[in-house]
Amino acid sequence: MKNMNRRDFLKKIGIGTSLAGVALAGCDSRNNKVTGNRTTSDSGEGNMTYRINPKTGEKVSILGYGCMRWPMMPNPDGEGEIIDQEAVNELVDYAIEHGVNYFDTAPPYVRGLSEEATGIALSRHPRESYFLATKMSNQNFAHSGMAGKELYDASVAMYRNSLDKLKTDYLDYYLLHNVGGETGVPFLRQRFFDNGLLDFLMKEREEGRIRNLGFSYHGDVKVFDYLLSLHDEIHWDFVQIQLNYVDYRHASGANFNAEYLYGELEKRNIPAVIMEPLLGGRLASLTEHLNGKLKQREPEESIASWAFRFSGTFPGVLTVLSGMTYMEHLQDNLHTYSPLRPLTDDDFDMLEETAVEMTNYPSVPCTACEYCMPCPYGIDIPRIFAHYNKCINEGNFPVSRQNEDYRRARKAFLVGYDRSVPRLRQASHCIGCNQCAPHCPQTIDIPAQMQRIDNYVEKLKQNTL
Repeated sequence: MKNMNRRDFLKKIGIGTSLAGVALAGCDSRNNKVTGNRTTSDSGEGNMTYRINPKTGEKVSILGYGCMRWPMMPNPDGEGEIIDQEAVNELVDYAIEHGVNYFDTAPPYVRGLSEEATGIALSRHPRESYFLATKMSNQNFAHSGMAGKELYDASVAMYRNSLDKLKTDYLDYYLLHNVGGETGVPFLRQRFFDNGLLDFLMKEREEGRIRNLGFSYHGDVKVFDYLLSLHDEIHWDFVQIQLNYVDYRHASGANFNAEYLYGELEKRNIPAVIMEPLLGGRLASLTEHLNGKLKQREPEESIASWAFRFSGTFPGVLTVLSGMTYMEHLQDNLHTYSPLRPLTDDDFDMLEETAVEMTNYPSVPCTACEYCMPCPYGIDIPRIFAHYNKCINEGNFPVSRQNEDYRRARKAFLVGYDRSVPRLRQASHCIGCNQCAPHCPQTIDIPAQMQRIDNYVEKLKQNTL
């Protein structure tokens, strides 16, 4: 990295090319007791890497299950989609069997369906066999104008509803959700301080219904700094940040460089929970050139594994969340973390070069969180952005009719667009109502991006690039 060689960088974050400083003990996923260096799965696979919570001494799997992207299926009544509960159960069972013991959800995830589906799947296992995280997602209440007692009452009802849906009487990890947006510190105070809600949550922690209290950060870094300035008073047990090899030093939009965020947590010995290790899936497959460079180094490993190894290498990371929709995603991540092979100095150097190259591509920084959904006009915002970014990564993004590969790339973009996004849900139907943009943690100007993508699609259709 610039002004610092790789070996000095590894020393700075507390590791070398060995495993120094990394907790690698195995534990029984059902009782969290050390059992040597393997999980007790009957499958014979294992070696899951665990990290120690410095407050409780509990061992948390370095791979955490993010429950934001559960598999969906058509609703039997013909109206939209519902969560495929059988598939969720199968994924949860397989994850626990192979050593995963941290599950993260929130009231808005999967359009409000995630907590219930997660609770159904996990409640089939002994409560002590997993750690459960959810969030105080009252940002929309506050955004609508709620304040004071009205906001407090609605928020407490949300908290209690989470307990009910998750079929539990305590939460292992609870977060102030998505702090840093809107007006920054004033909006934060409206949500948690001025109405006494944070006092309530701290009392719940005292009484054991919340075991660890933290916050998830997006947006204004002044909010991050403000909350950490209160650490001696609040005693944050953990903090969730976005950390990947692009955002580490090349964050864009509302994101702030994770090098700073992680460093501030490390100074205070606050464990970091990592979200978006794949940057909304964009680090699962890169351009053909970049994919080739990573494959040349590790031919048998997936492109995504590099991103997960990057996030997991930092010793202050408690767990790395992955929203694993399909079994193959889960199995690949289990392979990466069972056990984790921390990156070397040369690996970091290569990923920094990769990140620099990626900043030259005009992708949209969408992480597919779906906070912008549902669109009142039926537009599938995350899927439009996903197709657009995928075409950039795969070289199916023609910029001129003079390009040598123009005809093939044009066809791939347009055919893929119609296949992945039904025409009535495409960008051309955006009217610019702006109901989506205020909810985006990445502060994407969604209507402007919809217009830009639609203009691009029209030029492709009319052959006027």
